[in-house]
Amino acid sequence: MAVHYLEFERPIADLEAKIDELSRLAETAGTDDMNPEIDALRDRARQMRKDAYANLDAWQKTQVARHPGRPHFVDYCAGLIDEFVEMKGDRKFADDQAIMGGIGQFRGRPVLVIGHEKGRDTVTRVKHNFGYARPEGYRKAVRLMELAERFNLPVISFVDTPAAYPGLGSEERGVAEAIARSTEKCLMLKVPMVAIVTGEGGSGGALGIACGNRVLILEHAIYSVIPPEGANSILWRGARTAEEAAKAMKITAADLLKMKIVDRIVPEPPGGAHADPAAALQIVGDALEKELDSLEGKSAERLLKQRAERFYAIGRSGLK
Repeated sequence: MAVHYLEFERPIADLEAKIDELSRLAETAGTDDMNPEIDALRDRARQMRKDAYANLDAWQKTQVARHPGRPHFVDYCAGLIDEFVEMKGDRKFADDQAIMGGIGQFRGRPVLVIGHEKGRDTVTRVKHNFGYARPEGYRKAVRLMELAERFNLPVISFVDTPAAYPGLGSEERGVAEAIARSTEKCLMLKVPMVAIVTGEGGSGGALGIACGNRVLILEHAIYSVIPPEGANSILWRGARTAEEAAKAMKITAADLLKMKIVDRIVPEPPGGAHADPAAALQIVGDALEKELDSLEGKSAERLLKQRAERFYAIGRSGLK
């Protein structure tokens, strides 16, 4: 897959293009004379990337959260969940591949995992509807969470969606009710649940599987009631820009932690999760393991009480 550069990464792209050109010339010439210069340029590119990602604004973080190279649900499953068995269908209408889920082993612990999947190329993006889940996706999530309760399995959810699918068929089949039921099930689960926003946490489409005992967010992910483009269109009638909306909406991990909407920021490798997916998976795995350990052994009553207190507190503190 070709390297995808964001707008603010253009200077880095130009430098890395020069590095590639010099590397090809050195290979063609069969000489090592240019290696010191190439190594120096690589060090400079790494430092430029590190500096750029240390000072991202809200709109730049939105772009990073949407980066096509970021690990997706299938990547987290492949890297973190052993013996994963996917479970399909809502037993009412169909199987929605925008939300996937199943059971497996997470570092020796049996778990149930659910999450949004956007797809990586044209074929898989169409298959997974670009991460826009329909009602049957949320009804499948409810079915799987009920299964987790039956077998006393902790639930891990990976959140990465622009929003729920707003199409006619989705509305006809009750997408709002399906999201509400899924949100209710998350809140009333009698087993531990840890949710992590790995990319975009968009609107009710994200909330439907994100109401856990602990809600984590990756460093460059976002979590919002509406995408910045939608906020600009609806609130400002398009008179401003999505960039201005992103900054005004307080959707970055740091803002969300301050408002106590999320409990913990999970750091990303230098340059973002897409720059080093293997390292990102390891960091996410360590964070999830720590949170599950902290919830292990708690009674259903304590889990329900902690979850209720957590969500009741949003909007009552941390807003100054």
